[in-house]
Amino acid sequence: MSRLQHAQSFRGLVVHQKARQLSREIFRLTRSFPKEEMYSLTDQIRRSSRSIGAQIAEAWAKRRYERHFVSKLTDADAEQYETQHWIDRM
Repeated sequence: MSRLQHAQSFRGLVVHQKARQLSREIFRLTRSFPKEEMYSLTDQIRRSSRSIGAQIAEAWAKRRYERHFVSKLTDADAEQYETQHWIDRM
């Protein structure tokens, strides 16, 4: 975990920046989805993509406790896989 010392906050982590970028891109792309998809595909892919960055931020907050840190990173990875699943359905 020594590499984390270089960042002053979770916002300084490249992975968090990439997660936010992905979330913004997903939001932009889903604006053109059909209205009938609003409460299924659109909502789900937006929520899962936003959750990636949130889980990374939570991992940062719990970085002093290895098990909690790893658990939150695992959750972020799971959200990434869910987002990928929805992207594949687009």
